[in-house]
Amino acid sequence: MENNLLLCILLLIPTFASSDVLVTHIRNIKKRNAENDLVVNGIEIYSMKIDSKVTSRFAHNVITSRAVNRGNVSKEVFFDVELPKTAFITNFSMTIDGVTYPGTIKEKEAAKKQYEKAVSRGQTAGLVKASGRKTEKFTVSVNVKAASKVTFELTYEELLKRRFGKYEMFIKVKPKQLVKDFEIAVNIFEPQGITELEAEGTFITNELQNTIKKTFSEKKGHISFKPTLDQQRTCASCSESALDGDFTVRYDVKRTTPDNLQIVNGYFVHFFAPTNLPNLPKNVIFVMDTSGSMYGRPMEQTREALLKILDDIKEDDFFNFILFNSGVSTWKETLIKATPENLDEARKFVRNIDASGMTNLHGGLMRGIDILNAAHDGNLVPKRSASIIIMLTDGQPNEGVSDIHTIETDVKSAIKGRYPLYNLGFGSGVDYGFLERMALENKGLARRIYPDSDAALQLQGFYDEVSNPMLTDVELNYPENEIQDLTTNSFKHFYDGSEIVVAGRFVDSNQNQLTVDVRGEGAKDALSYTTQQDAEQTAQAFQEQEYIFGEYIERLWAYLTIEQLLERRIAATGEEKENLTAEALALSLKYKFVTPLTSMVVTKPEENDNEDVIADKPTEGTDMFTFLLQLRSQVFFPSAGSQMYRGSQPTWYTSVDGDPHFVIWVPQKRDAICFNINENPGTVLNLINDPVTGITVNGELIGDKRANNDAKIQNSYFGKLGIASKHLGLKLTVTPEKITVQNGNEKMGFTWLDSVTLQQAGLNLIINRKKNLVLSMGSGASFVVVLHQVWKKHPLHQDFLGLYTLEEDKLSQQTHGLLGQFFHPIDFTILEIHPGSDPKKPDATMVVKNNELIVTRGWQKDYRRDPTHGVDIPCWFVHDNGAGLIDGVHTDYIVSSLF
Repeated sequence: MENNLLLCILLLIPTFASSDVLVTHIRNIKKRNAENDLVVNGIEIYSMKIDSKVTSRFAHNVITSRAVNRGNVSKEVFFDVELPKTAFITNFSMTIDGVTYPGTIKEKEAAKKQYEKAVSRGQTAGLVKASGRKTEKFTVSVNVKAASKVTFELTYEELLKRRFGKYEMFIKVKPKQLVKDFEIAVNIFEPQGITELEAEGTFITNELQNTIKKTFSEKKGHISFKPTLDQQRTCASCSESALDGDFTVRYDVKRTTPDNLQIVNGYFVHFFAPTNLPNLPKNVIFVMDTSGSMYGRPMEQTREALLKILDDIKEDDFFNFILFNSGVSTWKETLIKATPENLDEARKFVRNIDASGMTNLHGGLMRGIDILNAAHDGNLVPKRSASIIIMLTDGQPNEGVSDIHTIETDVKSAIKGRYPLYNLGFGSGVDYGFLERMALENKGLARRIYPDSDAALQLQGFYDEVSNPMLTDVELNYPENEIQDLTTNSFKHFYDGSEIVVAGRFVDSNQNQLTVDVRGEGAKDALSYTTQQDAEQTAQAFQEQEYIFGEYIERLWAYLTIEQLLERRIAATGEEKENLTAEALALSLKYKFVTPLTSMVVTKPEENDNEDVIADKPTEGTDMFTFLLQLRSQVFFPSAGSQMYRGSQPTWYTSVDGDPHFVIWVPQKRDAICFNINENPGTVLNLINDPVTGITVNGELIGDKRANNDAKIQNSYFGKLGIASKHLGLKLTVTPEKITVQNGNEKMGFTWLDSVTLQQAGLNLIINRKKNLVLSMGSGASFVVVLHQVWKKHPLHQDFLGLYTLEEDKLSQQTHGLLGQFFHPIDFTILEIHPGSDPKKPDATMVVKNNELIVTRGWQKDYRRDPTHGVDIPCWFVHDNGAGLIDGVHTDYIVSSLF
């Protein structure tokens, strides 16, 4: 034993005999640990670079990510980035073991079949989808063999906008793991010269601040951000990355004259941003939605924003408030000058604004327009002033004139192009397409206000953008016989800190000189001058060729033209819309931009079953079929921490599932009400009935296989659903065994073992094999039916169905039924919370519909994410079959059959 022990000691001693060897040994251990930190799920992203080149406000960005599979088996590698919503993707490729798989731009319709085929096979299609206020997410994955490498490269371009006196470039940084070689490099070239340059990141700590390198002189600017591995860590011993947030670059240019003209190879761009002009007095009408859905936090935030706006209104300005709910009320009968006394009175008025009732949007807007028109006609406001209407709403018109086409027509006829209309849509319940169309038809724009903690700042921020008008009726005129394909060149207002950009193409591509006539109305007098530029001056300014990418002015012109064609297309109809679509599509294909009219297709290698990856440009108003496809593959079973469970309301806020449990989400309360219906098997209940759209949904109850003698109330579930559209002549019968579609005398049948994508005669149907189906009929609401399967030999239970509603605001105000009646705003108050029979479930008094009900705090199951176990959703439970909550009694909703 002594010899053996001595042998061990002798073997160990040489290992640590030298302090240098010991240090080396420790370093090797640290190195191995550091290398292990770089590998997540067997994948190491060893390089990620974001290279941005900006030339005359036009940004060309390339994101390159390199990864290696460190595992012993094939692994799936993800490329997941977020880009600005204003950007167009122009290229994407994957290189695997030296073989490149490039993307090709196709017309969306041409790529649609490939997309549907990929989705119907359940494959993970690479999609671009909205992921935040400013960004869209591009995600693609590919299987990579052990020890193999893959390189992803994505290119996108955008024209940087000037806001509050600076151009802003936004880069989302989120590698999700430590990256050995991470770098952001931004190179800016501005022929006018750069006056200021700054960079900041929401994730930048004091230690990381020193890694941002910034230099600029004359026409060139450079930003570099290249953190080491240790600087990327959230803490010294952590393997998580601290790089998670927004990286923003801002700069501005020298302005010795109001504008700058650049001419290159038959194209020109004209930047117009005068300085040192006095601001015009402004006349502002605030048209505010005070309906019941604005109750609570939204109204608090609106009041907060209005009070701050009143602090910023200048004494030369005129203003008024119009409030609409079921009716319309005004603060004053005419526009009022912003004297200190009037502002104090306005603050008192704003503090007392409350929310209740329906949404008479038409009445509110028309009253505001009438007041503004009367002020101009009666010379109550200065002749040299700028008038604007700002409308805020969180819902859709459901009182007075509710037809959106009639509202659009009436508003446009009343405004007559005299001043812009700005529509702010608060939350997700608005018809944003309607708000955007109406704003664009009246020389304004629409903006989403996200119902987050900073909603008041969002509202105030928008006002700040339009609060300092410097010119009205701006026109930039070019010789008609020399220029073709001109972008928009007349603008109702020019605001301080912004910039007007016009681009065009010369009739003669060899022409190298241009004269521009500029006109506008200022606070004191008219602005009128002529400016001239030739190509030689531009060429002299652009001697540093390493900063130039391709035909940048031509691409800038194409980008701006496509953007404006798509914008005009929103409000167009008929032949005009077809022509605008054709023109925008042709330019998108020619210049290889992924726009709402095109898709990028990348075919993966054979080991990935030649799966097609489709990159689409999302829009605010996605067509229903594409939306349902994305819903099926991306949204239906989100994690509990996803957007569905955050914010002001979940994606679905009425449902019936289980035994049967009805769950009603009340957005203004950020809370839910629930109730059960106890009836015998075979009973058919009317769930939704809309006489306007002709859509009905009925459900037939089933019971357990045999009675449970231990239970006071026997279990019942929905075993059959009948969904019909009277106007389309469609009937859909859903059971746990099959789905039958009937269109007149024609019938089609499917089982839950099928994966189906069907678009026919107004019906959009997607069956997600053995899980759920998603459907819409016409332009009405969409529904999701969840399949619950139990063990076939279960002694009691049998398979059943759950129903969840989606976009129920597309149904009319006359919708009723056990679920349908709750598609309208409902309010309640909880009083006297006290212990109940179950210590974990307190009782309370609920005041709802003028009834006082005893309710119990409890939970119901949400089976969207997990059809087997479900997720607990807290709610106030109304007893006795919903008595006092539902209209009438529950037996009123019993019908004779499914249809």
